[in-house]
Amino acid sequence: MPRRIAVVGGGWAGLAAAVQARRLGLEVCLFEMSAQLGGRARSLPANTGTNIHSAQRLDNGQHILIGAYTQSLDLMRTIGVDLNEALLRTPLRLRYPDHEGLRLPTGHPLLAFTRGVLAYRQWPLATRLGLLAQSLQWLASGFRCEPGLSVLELCHRLRPAAMQDLIAPLCVAALNTPAERASAQVFLRVLRDALFSGPGSADLLLPRLPLSALMAEPAQAWLAGHACDIRLATRAHRLDVDGRAWRLDGECFDAVVLACPAGEAARLVLPHHAAWAATAQSLHFEPIITVYLESSGTRLPAPMVALQESPDEPAQFIFDLGQLGHTAGSFTMVISGASDWVARGLNATGEAALAQARAVLDWATTPTIERVLAEKRATFACTPGLRRPANTVAVGLWAAGDYVDGPYPATLEGAVRSGTMAAQLAAAHLQH
Repeated sequence: MPRRIAVVGGGWAGLAAAVQARRLGLEVCLFEMSAQLGGRARSLPANTGTNIHSAQRLDNGQHILIGAYTQSLDLMRTIGVDLNEALLRTPLRLRYPDHEGLRLPTGHPLLAFTRGVLAYRQWPLATRLGLLAQSLQWLASGFRCEPGLSVLELCHRLRPAAMQDLIAPLCVAALNTPAERASAQVFLRVLRDALFSGPGSADLLLPRLPLSALMAEPAQAWLAGHACDIRLATRAHRLDVDGRAWRLDGECFDAVVLACPAGEAARLVLPHHAAWAATAQSLHFEPIITVYLESSGTRLPAPMVALQESPDEPAQFIFDLGQLGHTAGSFTMVISGASDWVARGLNATGEAALAQARAVLDWATTPTIERVLAEKRATFACTPGLRRPANTVAVGLWAAGDYVDGPYPATLEGAVRSGTMAAQLAAAHLQH
């Protein structure tokens, strides 16, 4: 008889765990409390009260991948996603409204980074050489540093232009935490894998499909086709140990993967695993705000344009959805590390982002706000010395999610890796 495993949570971590567990021969039951899979990376129905084209599906925030996200890409291939159709792949390019930013050519990563930095004439030569020298020091150290350092402290020798045009936008995009509060240790790991781990690792992969079509829907079809039990709109209420097995709301399973949010996982393991629960509950979270704009006839100079944020200009990036296969004239502005702007209110944030867009970009027609979305617990705050909960909770019980201890910050790749690892650990445990 195949062993039976429960996966609680249908976000990217839970989907990765369910797919991997099924591939390893386990019988899978997937619980998801909402009416659809995908977690925080899913599509929403378009708001008919706006001017957005009725056929357009809005995403719950703008997500991107990079070439180094190998396990996410492998999972997509497994469930039948055509990566060439689903993702626009380009070398790393930080285009600004009024000038071309750092742009990496193809080839060996170290040589490509050196050539890209030296070719960036917007920076003085001293800034370019300083960045290359600092990068070589990071490379020589194995991209390791003291765990208590912030990104700002790590980069204190860099010239302001390199911090402003490269380090700060990469940091807030990857860690969703401003450089002055972000973990240098985690940031260096991201730099290592993205910029120096292999050809194409730094490539930008911009979704051409709605987020649900990118992962949740093909994963659901794959799981259903492989005889997995998918229970939507079903919240797990109680988890109890039963000898060598577990009972989830009275139903018996040989193993359980908690791929739900940290707070929900902590609730389920209390009171028996209080230490793990306390670590999960100690995490603080950072919001992300997404502002949807519309401007008929407008085309940005690149699909993704970096912006300079300031106390009155909240957004770090704007995306031209028309260049990504969506409705032409639709745009998303992304505000990461947005706790201060959440406090100001979504209306004020949307108006500030709109004013920023009007000031720095050329528009064929006056842009208008169509919708402002806030994910108030988008990611954990990736701060120096942060202690994250382990993936193993107890014998036969594992946790999965982008918050679980691992090398990556709260990214799609971190979620997929943790889910895959939890399924592998469960299968190995049940084999013995």
